[in-house]
Amino acid sequence: MTQQPFSRPGAIDLSALKRPASPPPGGPAAPGAPGAPGAPGGAGVAGGSSYSVEVTEQNFQSTVEASMTAPVLLAFHSPSRMPESTRLARDLATVAEEYEGRFLAGLVDIDAVPAIAQAMQIPSVPLVVAVLDGRPAPLLQDALPIDELRGALNQVMQQLTAQGMTGRHQPRSAAPADGVDGEPAGDPRYAAAEAALEADDYEGAVAEYQKLVDANPADSEAAAGLAMATVLLRTKGVDIAAAREAAAANPDDVDAQTLVADLDLLGGHVDDAFARLVELVRRTAGADRDRAREHLIGLFGAVGNDDPRVLRGRQNLASALF
Repeated sequence: MTQQPFSRPGAIDLSALKRPASPPPGGPAAPGAPGAPGAPGGAGVAGGSSYSVEVTEQNFQSTVEASMTAPVLLAFHSPSRMPESTRLARDLATVAEEYEGRFLAGLVDIDAVPAIAQAMQIPSVPLVVAVLDGRPAPLLQDALPIDELRGALNQVMQQLTAQGMTGRHQPRSAAPADGVDGEPAGDPRYAAAEAALEADDYEGAVAEYQKLVDANPADSEAAAGLAMATVLLRTKGVDIAAAREAAAANPDDVDAQTLVADLDLLGGHVDDAFARLVELVRRTAGADRDRAREHLIGLFGAVGNDDPRVLRGRQNLASALF
């Protein structure tokens, strides 16, 4: 149950969404089994959350359709066979509240609704599946502690923001907020920056996020948005093939190497981006080394300081420096 064949969040390929291929071994427990509604231990995990929902056969379709507005994360769990998977589902509902509609947590008790697990071809629990525009992709297969879950989802939200996906769900337990043509109103603090991203105005997005960071340095979402918008600005209009050729021909050219590191990061090859710059730090000295180090630290900020790849990258950077 702890095997992790899927990519860590922050580097998922959102353009290659697909379903898991294997059917659930042995099939989920039937309704009425321990943990199912009406059976001992069958209490739901969503509680009164505004941004999570207990998924049933009746509301499954509408839950998936909600992904046309903003991401839906489906947490498949089994209270009877894998209690830690139910803890993950409960934690996902908690984090969904913290993100205030950036995603909707759909909690799927496979003991209670085996037909959904079978239709989705769920191989095992715990499993979190991301749904965007009605298309599912496996996201997490580990019962992460809640702090690690927050860090992982932060990377996913950063990547979606960078791709201009900034919609929000309406609270499930409140009247819809006023919006344009029924769309969610969103957090007004980020409206200008998000509008700039949607218009591919990366310079404008950088400026807007910078204002937010200057006003509140503790705003982690603004800081992450600033870091990612900066990467997007640096790579706008770049000929990828030419950039890679230049980097291959000039291994110690700081500009060439940092540009390809940016492209690697945006393409989801986070470890490759970090390794490229760590090796550049090893090979260079003086001002070139400082530029390579500072660029790498900027990429750490774009990915997120709690990401395990960043922790490894920092260790490798320290080794290269000392």
